[in-house]
Amino acid sequence: MNLKENKMNTILICVGMVVVGIGIGFILKQPRVVPKLENGKEVLAKVDGKDFTAEDLYEELKKQGGSTVMLNLIDDYIANTEIKDTKEALDYAESYVANLKAQYEMYNYNFEEALSSAGYSTEKDLIDAVAKDHLLTLVAEKYIKNNEISDNEVKDYYNSNIYGSMHVRYILIKPENNDDMTAEQITEAEESAKKEAEEVIKKLGKGEKFEDLAKEHSDDASTASQGGLFDGFTKDEVVEEFWNASANLKDGEYTTTPVKSSYGYFVIYRIKQDEKPKLEDVKDEILDAILKTKESEDSNIVSKTWVKIRKSYNLDIVDTDINSKYEETIKDLK
Repeated sequence: MNLKENKMNTILICVGMVVVGIGIGFILKQPRVVPKLENGKEVLAKVDGKDFTAEDLYEELKKQGGSTVMLNLIDDYIANTEIKDTKEALDYAESYVANLKAQYEMYNYNFEEALSSAGYSTEKDLIDAVAKDHLLTLVAEKYIKNNEISDNEVKDYYNSNIYGSMHVRYILIKPENNDDMTAEQITEAEESAKKEAEEVIKKLGKGEKFEDLAKEHSDDASTASQGGLFDGFTKDEVVEEFWNASANLKDGEYTTTPVKSSYGYFVIYRIKQDEKPKLEDVKDEILDAILKTKESEDSNIVSKTWVKIRKSYNLDIVDTDINSKYEETIKDLK
């Protein structure tokens, strides 16, 4: 079940309801009377030889997507019960639509025509639809964090992926590289960069200052002028080779062999590593990371979670036909 497709179906169904309403408006004599529906037998419209009742209308609308409309009503109610402040969803929608519009304009496409083709009268209508859809995602994510991620998962992630921030200085030697170079020239450039990094390490061994050598040799302009200072980073911000080399050093030590990476050769001096933050201080960050992994592993996780959310609200679809359609829709999501 695709939530965005459900929303589009709802729009089309509602348009159909409006058309039906207009037709009834022409048929009914003035003044209009809104029937008090009690048993479904109330007459909504008449033509010679036929009365059309509320039950007739209800049964026909059910066939045309009534289960989808009902489900959207239920989900909207639950979503607005779970999250009272919808600003985050609205901000997301406004940003999403703004980016979408910019892409259309960049390629000289008519955004207004695209809106109309998709069934939206105005840009605001699209924003509202995206906001509603994103609110459903936020509710699902809230449920997953509260019910689907165990304490053991959090602890395992904390033990394996959370570290104190690292503070180092480094020198990066990049091998020369361009599209015109042969394989032999590329190999020679690699060897030359490695040799220069080894020379830097020898100079450190003779007592030369790391800061001075960084200013002289480092090919990373962003840090060279600061003596190679790279202050306060964590594991997910650097390549694996750089992190491992930094983590294996003691404070005040530097690498005695060049550290090879996709960027070139590093010489790293470790200043210090901060203490690992307490679990309770980074729990929200951990939950977000685990959630992101779960979402990447299962593209239907939001739809599956909504089946559980409705169940937690004791969903009871009384109408047999609508309930049958709902059960058919979610059979692959359980």
